Amino acid sequence: MNTRKMIRDAWIIAELKALPDLKRQPLILMVMGLISGIPLFFMLVFGGQISYGLIGAMISTVGFIGVASAIQDITFDRYVKIREMIVAMPVHPISYMVGAALAPLLFASPGVAFFMVLALWQGYLPLQALGWIVAILLLCWAVLTCIGFVISTYLRRSSIYTLNNLSNVLGIGLIFIPPVYYPEELLGGLSWVAILFPTSNAAGLMRAYSGLASFSQEMVLARWLVLLAMLVLAILLVIFKAKWRET
Repeated sequence: MNTRKMIRDAWIIAELKALPDLKRQPLILMVMGLISGIPLFFMLVFGGQISYGLIGAMISTVGFIGVASAIQDITFDRYVKIREMIVAMPVHPISYMVGAALAPLLFASPGVAFFMVLALWQGYLPLQALGWIVAILLLCWAVLTCIGFVISTYLRRSSIYTLNNLSNVLGIGLIFIPPVYYPEELLGGLSWVAILFPTSNAAGLMRAYSGLASFSQEMVLARWLVLLAMLVLAILLVIFKAKWRET
């Protein structure tokens, strides 16, 4: 496996998918990254904890992009046939997956940056924890991207409505049901369930580094190990279970 070639292929694919749309409608595509702030608006109106809302908005932005990009990518490629052309080339599935996921991540990065700057400005996020926060967000995005890509390879013949509905259901199920926008303590004795979801696990880690949650060093380490294990497992699924080419 040529790592340099895989990285170069991923970047080329990201450019193929991102640059044309960015040139056609740059403002709309960048504003898409701010959609995750809608729950934050309701928290402001109804008196919720804004600090949790900002963390939830950052997780939500990368989470929706990660799980939905690969699934909705099939819908897009039915019109422009990019995937069919790339499949016929010596491109590794991981290169395609990363490239297809990087394109929408580039569009969403202004939204993530906006929420991050707002959290820093309001004092909810210490500056010294910024590197950890970025690493957590990228890990969460990578796990969900792998999951979405594996699912997408089994749905190549599904209808556009099925694909769009599935991506929305997965996004909502992974972001709004687990404790991402709300503290996991509200689950009581079931708070441990938060560790099992990459989104809520990442949110818990971000709260720990921002001082919103009090976790022991052992718990923080355990959450990191679980998140890394999820990434390794997701990558293995891409390598061994993704139906990349017709057999």
